[in-house]
Amino acid sequence: MCSFESLLNAYKRARRANPNSKSTLVFGWQLEKNIIELRNELINGQYRHGKYHEFIVVDAKKRNIKAAPFRDRIVHQALCATLEPIFERRFIGDSYACRHGKGTHNALLKLESWLRRNDDCYVLSCDISKYFASIDHSILIDVISSRVRDVRIIGICRLIIESADDSPNRGIPIGNLTSQLFANIYLDVFDHYVKRSLGIKHYIRYMDDFLILGDNKKTLYEVKTKISEFLDSRLGLTLHHKKANISPMASGVQFLGYRVFRYYRLLRKSTVTRFARRIRRYKLLIASGAMGNEEFSVGLQSWYAHANYAASRGLIRSLAKRLIISFAPK
Repeated sequence: MCSFESLLNAYKRARRANPNSKSTLVFGWQLEKNIIELRNELINGQYRHGKYHEFIVVDAKKRNIKAAPFRDRIVHQALCATLEPIFERRFIGDSYACRHGKGTHNALLKLESWLRRNDDCYVLSCDISKYFASIDHSILIDVISSRVRDVRIIGICRLIIESADDSPNRGIPIGNLTSQLFANIYLDVFDHYVKRSLGIKHYIRYMDDFLILGDNKKTLYEVKTKISEFLDSRLGLTLHHKKANISPMASGVQFLGYRVFRYYRLLRKSTVTRFARRIRRYKLLIASGAMGNEEFSVGLQSWYAHANYAASRGLIRSLAKRLIISFAPK
């Protein structure tokens, strides 16, 4: 992790997000000197995490985002590059968040393939309440230590895990690259419990959203009770009481912003409503000069790519006409 080459590659990955920011340019101005200095701090145990820049993002819900200083983001990149190969070998195949070759679309394709092979099944869909804020530091360190023996790596993990300092011994910051990996590592314990101890075949997880398919409601209610008890006793987590539901497959499965059926998928109504609100807000920002047309176009095309993955051609045309945007599919 602490070789010059590793940290240089981590710097190159970290600068991709915003190559022209002041902090990126300042670090790169004396690149070799700064990397050697950072390397020595890591090796000698003198590295300390910097203070976060905090801001609020409101999308599906209000989120407090913490942006680490550029120098620390290099360390995050180097640490993830070191830990990912170790834990990737252990992760189950049907965990799809923040992993190479996985992602939202592959998760949806796998779900659809299961729905086509199962007649009249039921689906237990769950969400963990305040997941990132509820992660127990001691449990997370223990899980990492079970696979990593280098005490210096464990020490760096501990520094980053405890760097937010929002609440004693709990929570990891939304915004860190490391938080995505730590969140997957934390729930890997749960994944293996579901697959091995409960023997669930059709289980799929995307970060803290997960689904279990079953033949009847009674069995799924029993499974729900068991997983709720395991999450509470082993990981200190709680199921979101409004988002832990059992429903028939025929009514469509709510997952990752879509309503999924056997042979097609639709956008969720809440997704469309949020998009319409966002476009109206963006248009006001453009009118006031606070947002440029290029930034607006990038956001628009990003949402279009998401919407186009559903049976939404007519919906997109309707939205484009109603919101007066040049955004209809070709």
